[in-house]
Amino acid sequence: MLLNFLLLFFTALIAGSLAYFIPSWQERYFKLILVFAGSYLFAITVLHILPELFVGSEDATKMGLYILLGFLLQQVLELFSSGVEHGHIHHHGHHHGIESGVWTLMIGLFLHAFLEGTLLSQDGVLVAHNHTAHEGHHHHHGSNNLLFGIMLHKGPEAFALVAVLMSALKKRWVFVLLVIFALASPLGMMLSSVLFDQGFIGRGALNVFYGMVAGGFLHISTTIFFESSPDHRFHLNKVIISIIAFALAISFELLS
Repeated sequence: MLLNFLLLFFTALIAGSLAYFIPSWQERYFKLILVFAGSYLFAITVLHILPELFVGSEDATKMGLYILLGFLLQQVLELFSSGVEHGHIHHHGHHHGIESGVWTLMIGLFLHAFLEGTLLSQDGVLVAHNHTAHEGHHHHHGSNNLLFGIMLHKGPEAFALVAVLMSALKKRWVFVLLVIFALASPLGMMLSSVLFDQGFIGRGALNVFYGMVAGGFLHISTTIFFESSPDHRFHLNKVIISIIAFALAISFELLS
C-alpha cells in the first residue's frame, strides 16, 4: 500500500514538474504520449477491470448502470476540469479568466483522481471469494498492471495541469496545487481501503466505485484516441503506438 502511495504521488509530482523545465515542448510528441497512455488505459479497462466487475457482480445490469453513470460523471467533471484529465492544454486565461476558474479546475480533477485511486484499494476483492489462492496470485499481478496503467494516465494529466496553471498563477502556487493533485489518487486508495477494512463500506459500495471509475476510464481513453485525430485522417504512427500499448497490456495480463 505504501509503495503504491509513493508511486502514484511521485509519478504525478515528477511529471507535473517537467512542465517547469520544458517550456518549448512539442505538442505532437505530447499527443503521441497521450495516445499510448489512453490506449493502455482502454486495454486494461477491457482486459482487467470490466471482467472482474461482471464476474464478481450478482447483477450485471446494475453493474452496467454504474459504468454508464461513471461515463456521464466524467462528462460532468470535465465541465470543471476543461478536459485536463485527457491532456487538454488550454492557455485560455485571457479569454475565460482561468484565475477565477482555478478552484473549479482543481475540484474537477481532484474528484476524478480521488475516485481513480479507489480502484487500487482492494483490487481483486470483487471476485476474491470465487478464486483459489493461485488465482489470488493472478490478481496481485493484475493489480500491478492496473497500477502501471493509472501511472501512465497520471503523468500526462499532471503535465497538462501544470501547463494550464502556469499561464495564470505564480510558480509557487502552481507547485502547491500540483502537490494537492498528486495526493488525490493515493488518498482515494488509502481512504477506501481503510473504510473497507473497518467495515464502513462493503463490496456493494466498492462495486459502485469500481463501475463508475471504469466508465470514466472508457470516456477518457476513447476521447484521447479520437481527439488525437481531429481531422479524421488515418495516422499510421498513432495506430502503431496504440497497437504497442495494447500488446503491452495484453502481455502483462497474460503473464500475471
